[in-house]
Amino acid sequence: MTHPDWERIERRTVQTGGVMATADPVVLATVLGSCVAVCLFDPQRGVGGMNHFLLPGGETDRGRLTRFGAHAMEMLINEVMRIGGERHRLLAKVFGGGHVLPGITTQDVGGQNAMFALEFLKRESIPVVSQLLQLRQPLEVRFFPQSGRAMVRRLAVQATQSVAASETRYQRVLKAQLQTDSGGDVTLF
Repeated sequence: MTHPDWERIERRTVQTGGVMATADPVVLATVLGSCVAVCLFDPQRGVGGMNHFLLPGGETDRGRLTRFGAHAMEMLINEVMRIGGERHRLLAKVFGGGHVLPGITTQDVGGQNAMFALEFLKRESIPVVSQLLQLRQPLEVRFFPQSGRAMVRRLAVQATQSVAASETRYQRVLKAQLQTDSGGDVTLF
């Protein structure tokens, strides 16, 4: 099923480490592997947003902090409230946290991301009204912030390699940036 105005509605892509909130009649879209996207919305105000984070937490004050769940969540909440959302009315939809990175057996990055997102939302008293987490394939998520509607498509297994390669490249870029910025050791998995 497609959105009735799909051909006319503007699509904004939320990249890894991104946070976007809007009251505009748009669709926010992303593709997820082990990353998680949290979609927040205020159904009365018709505003909402999406984040896309790579890791649950981090102990650095440099680099792109929104790649970490704690920063991405705080920023998303603040951005939705800045455009008119009321914190006590926020609802959440959570997606991703898949098992798609090949060769990682000791750390369940997707599972850690999913658990972090759900625990964070519980701690902040933001109800999760929908979730699709920890699959073995990537997801494409389309979120309509004005209505809170989400459309999720499971991507073919072949897309897993592409998403895993993209996440691995992003991790390498972040590692290089952090080493350049701080001159210290950073271990990204």
